[in-house]
Amino acid sequence: MIEFAKELNAAQYEAVTTLDGPVLVIAGAGSGKTRTVVYRLANLLERGVPASSILLLTFTRKAANEMLQRASRLLGYGVQGIAGGTFHAFAYSLLRQYHPARLEGRDLTIMDGADSVAAIQHCKDALGIARGDKSFPKTQTVLSLLSKSRNKELPLDEVLRREAYHLLVHADGVSRIGEAYAEYRAEHGLLDYDDLLFEVERLLRERPDLLAHLRDRYRYIMVDEYQDTNLVQARLVQLLAGEGGNVMAVGDDAQSIYAFRGANVQNILSFPQFFPGTRIIKLEENYRSTQPVLDLTNAILAEAPQAYRKHLYTSREDGVLPQVVRPLSDLTQASIVVSRVSELLRTYPPHEIAVLFRAGFHSYHVEVQLNKLGIRFRKYGGVRYSEAAHVKDVMAYARLVLNPLDLPAFQRVAALSRGVGPKTTLRLYEVARQGDPAATAHACARYPQLRADLELLDRLRKRTPAPATLLEEVIEHYQPRLEAAYPDDWPRRQQGLEQLVQIASAYRDLDLFISDLSLEDPGTEEEDRDSVVLSTIHSAKGLEWSAVIILDLVEDRFPSRHAVTRADDFEEERRLMYVACTRARERLMLFVPSSLYQRGEGGNQPAAPSPFVRELPAALYEEWYESYTGGLQRRDTSRPVARPAVASTFGCAPRPESAPVPGGPSPVAGAAKLGFCTHKIFGRGKIVQHLPPDKYRVNFPGVGLKVILGDYLTLEDDA
Repeated sequence: MIEFAKELNAAQYEAVTTLDGPVLVIAGAGSGKTRTVVYRLANLLERGVPASSILLLTFTRKAANEMLQRASRLLGYGVQGIAGGTFHAFAYSLLRQYHPARLEGRDLTIMDGADSVAAIQHCKDALGIARGDKSFPKTQTVLSLLSKSRNKELPLDEVLRREAYHLLVHADGVSRIGEAYAEYRAEHGLLDYDDLLFEVERLLRERPDLLAHLRDRYRYIMVDEYQDTNLVQARLVQLLAGEGGNVMAVGDDAQSIYAFRGANVQNILSFPQFFPGTRIIKLEENYRSTQPVLDLTNAILAEAPQAYRKHLYTSREDGVLPQVVRPLSDLTQASIVVSRVSELLRTYPPHEIAVLFRAGFHSYHVEVQLNKLGIRFRKYGGVRYSEAAHVKDVMAYARLVLNPLDLPAFQRVAALSRGVGPKTTLRLYEVARQGDPAATAHACARYPQLRADLELLDRLRKRTPAPATLLEEVIEHYQPRLEAAYPDDWPRRQQGLEQLVQIASAYRDLDLFISDLSLEDPGTEEEDRDSVVLSTIHSAKGLEWSAVIILDLVEDRFPSRHAVTRADDFEEERRLMYVACTRARERLMLFVPSSLYQRGEGGNQPAAPSPFVRELPAALYEEWYESYTGGLQRRDTSRPVARPAVASTFGCAPRPESAPVPGGPSPVAGAAKLGFCTHKIFGRGKIVQHLPPDKYRVNFPGVGLKVILGDYLTLEDDA
């Protein structure tokens, strides 16, 4: 017999032994959620519940198998007979056994991903949509958009408006393809992956006898990761369980971060309304992190307007405070992050250190710095900057400026031009390598795009601009190709190219810049334990590390600029922040750069700290800042620091160094520099300090101290 009371904490024990009626288990991060589910399965079987009466629904086959195997080991015998698996696998098994009336007389045929793509292409061709229109989304993207519309149960134009505004002009064409795709499946008796859930829902509503049979059969229903269910999945649970059924949902509303896949956090928030009499049990004892880390994560959730209130705690009350680090820019942030990683490597093995970020391109600077020091890393979620196709395209131009004989770079640039195949490329290369512009222009007469490329390269070689300037000109030239080659997501890729320009701004020599981007150790799968982890936060969910660093905690990056227009999206960003912080066992560092590089907006622009950092009580962290003289200094948080509030839409954030920095730059004499100035947003102010080379600390009446680039100020000659 299993001694449940001894092997579980009080909340886990309550969840494991509460078997009747609806139960909602709110499982905080690191609180032993899987252990609770496994022990509850074991308890049901020990009490004589037939395995065939238990239905376990999960989001991955791996999760279901792990739970069943652990229950089997705990009991000492097999648990065959439990219906365990994903929602889609369960739906497929029901449809095979109970054919919908409209499919009677036919075999049940499920389309795989390749089948669906081929069918979408067939419908697109049959309708004659987007012939010759390279801006129309690719077939795979069309399928993805239609799937999102169905899973979120939102009109297609609303999905586009929220997630791909630049494709909104194609809403009508995509909708027509969607209608044709639905007719195609109906005509050929086919179901795709998304159809499974909706088809089962329709079957259960049309067959009350079947629904009654299934309710009688599955007397105990358990659903894992309930916060990740979409609307139709929640309705299926309600149908199968009934109002008073023995259903236990396990999840954490604070970890609902997959709205882009259709997950709806309201499913778990409204569970007690869907199932009257629900018993809510909270798992709050954490077995992963130290208490200082948990105190900070608790504070993040404290500001959520709608949530199950919980307080994570642990017996590991020792541990260091998390750090909030304020670099001067996102470029210096990378150097400081890598310096911190180097320090952490003295204490932890590489695979126990993770650098997390909101979007894949946010890590580009860090990747370059890690390569410079020869620190291995593995990246999850988004490709390495050097492997991204659009980055390779732009770098091919830069390589040809440096070395006109670079054949691989020439082949890549030539491939961007219409009508230039491999054989033609080699012939044109042989002409171009001779260095005769007239001969090259004549050979490329039939290929105006390539001719324009080569003329650009000639101009750049003659001028030898700085690497950042060179890249800016190349990107401007490449922009039409970017939009044509990647119509689905060129705005995101463009952001990555802007990051590339900023990386280049730290270099004077083009050859050194190219070599730093090119010289990286590819590593092998066997060397994972020798690699630091770089990961998007979405890819990091479910994982944990001894030390975690989080990048770019400023507005427009975290939260994402797309999340500030809708309250639901903003709150999902808060949950994403919570997930990121709860990945840390012992060390947690939050990086808040004071400025971001903005190509086309005058270079570095002041950045507003993320509201998720601004809301944190100062007692919960150590604060470090990068001084203008170099190096990090710890701020004394025992005395208040003036941080006047300002609307982030002004594009200027209050500086953490709003008080004079000990050892920092001294005021510079001179009427213009110590006099008055005017800013188009803040009005007239008093310059109190010049921050070489081009910034000023200004005191604006009613606003307070701010640091602003000189280009954005009108300086008065007379003080």
